[in-house]
Amino acid sequence: QVQLVESGGGLVQAGDSLRLSCAASGRTSSSGVVGWFRRAPGKEREFVASISRSGLSTDYADSVKGRFTISRDNAKNTVYLQMNSLKPEDTAVYYCAAARSPSVTQRVMDSWGQGTQVTVSA
Repeated sequence: QVQLVESGGGLVQAGDSLRLSCAASGRTSSSGVVGWFRRAPGKEREFVASISRSGLSTDYADSVKGRFTISRDNAKNTVYLQMNSLKPEDTAVYYCAAARSPSVTQRVMDSWGQGTQVTVSA
């Protein structure tokens, strides 16, 4: 089992940037793809971005392409989500998740973090 802890959320204004971090511990050697998901108030949880174990493959939701960048530092067992040009509609709880699968299109995840709140004011 992999344990995941997110950090970096906060309250920002539209147009600002934030960087979220996801620190992994436990059986990280069994972890493949890592993804970020989010749940806005009153909405279903949705996929945001994912990255392969090597970091060479990524996938993004259309709504964040060109604004968000996912990256990872395997030496630190940490995955990042750089969020630029934030919009009020990006307001949500952001969750980090991991799966054994190597595929960046994997959406059924094995481990989840507790989430970090991102609030973007107009």
